[in-house]
Amino acid sequence: MKQVLSAVIALGVLSAPAAVVAQAVPQSQADIALSFAPVVKQATPAVVNIYASRVVETRSSPFANDPFFSEFFRDTGPTRPQVQNSLGSGVILSDDGIVVSNHHVVGQADDIRVVLNDRREFKARVLLADAEADLAILKLDGAEDMPHLDLRDSDGVEVGELVLAIGNPFGVGQTVSSGIVSGLARSGTATGNARGYFIQTDAPINPGNSGGALIDLNGQLIGVNTSILSRSGGSNGIGFAIPASLVKEFVAQARDGAEVFRRPWAGLNGQPVDAAMAEGLGLSRPGGIVISEIHAESPFRAAGLEAGDVIMDVGGQPVNTPAEMIYRMSVAGEGSEVPVRCLRQGKEIVLNVTLTAPPETPPRDALVTGEDTPIPGLGLSGVNPAVLAEFGLPLSVQGVVVTAPGPVGLRAGLRAGDVITAINDEAMTGSKAAEAALKATGRWLALDIQRGRERMALRFRL
Repeated sequence: MKQVLSAVIALGVLSAPAAVVAQAVPQSQADIALSFAPVVKQATPAVVNIYASRVVETRSSPFANDPFFSEFFRDTGPTRPQVQNSLGSGVILSDDGIVVSNHHVVGQADDIRVVLNDRREFKARVLLADAEADLAILKLDGAEDMPHLDLRDSDGVEVGELVLAIGNPFGVGQTVSSGIVSGLARSGTATGNARGYFIQTDAPINPGNSGGALIDLNGQLIGVNTSILSRSGGSNGIGFAIPASLVKEFVAQARDGAEVFRRPWAGLNGQPVDAAMAEGLGLSRPGGIVISEIHAESPFRAAGLEAGDVIMDVGGQPVNTPAEMIYRMSVAGEGSEVPVRCLRQGKEIVLNVTLTAPPETPPRDALVTGEDTPIPGLGLSGVNPAVLAEFGLPLSVQGVVVTAPGPVGLRAGLRAGDVITAINDEAMTGSKAAEAALKATGRWLALDIQRGRERMALRFRL
């Protein structure tokens, strides 16, 4: 009975003045009969079911099910097309048919069909998709006067708020579940490709809910449901939603014609300050991010930050993990100037950082090697901040980046994102120097490779 009264109290104050919200209690049987129905009726027309499919080429090998030989013969056998289907949800955000969903639902789809709650169907196309944020923005073909949800500033969301999750779990049809916001600033806990900052909820979320709406009791969108923590595949009461503030930036970039999400570049590495580090840094309590490495072209360095500084908040919002800092930068957007509060040798300072894209200096000088080299068709690029960000490379890496291995390079063991640091024991400084070194190779070819944080050597007899 206590739980029922708590829900009724929260529902009964939707139209009450702010000054009396905390004191509102049900006064009659009619008050007790209140439910989520008005909010659901308002919101569900804007939540859609998404059916996506794509055609992939698969190989049929007689060793496909063998645990040993399948590794040796995985690239053998004839190829045949196979249709892969995915089922998810989405939310309409504008009357002209802008829809948000998850990248893992529609990001690589060839055909997308969107079904509204009133059974109308539309074909849709992807305007902007990003695997790292696990978001995709769609446009419904021929849509007008569509029902849609308003975005709420997710920085105002508080733990304990009542929320509703709307989606299409397991393909059974549109379903509504209720719960509360059970956590904020969750980072590094979501499954799949998504990384960053999430709203945690105990509202039941299941497969098929992906891309659906997490709304407050005013019917505003506070997040897009994206993943759950589960051992069984069903809901255990720990679900994650991408905040509406980030969705807003995605929609803005999609309307501007961006095909790739433009994420401001930090150009630094850092780690969360734990209790042991806080004592060594002279902090009264753990919090913030201590800068361990900062690139010479970093906008934070241009503003005056240094290695050893502790970043406490960005744009007036506290940050305690690198993922949370990147989220704050992404929400602010490129070109904006944000105040960054940090501690340096125990003293607090505030510096204004202009958020920018990673610069293309020096020029990458991208090229593809010709038939006169031992590895024809090898895509190479010089190193600059834009290349570092594109391939997720360490800030201090030096050499030449493999942008595409080509057929010969793939058989030789090269991958996109590998950094060739030396060819035949000669240190590489650019793509043109690497091409010249390959052309000058004799009977032996020696490549020194850095792959992520690992180093390896490849040796070939030609």
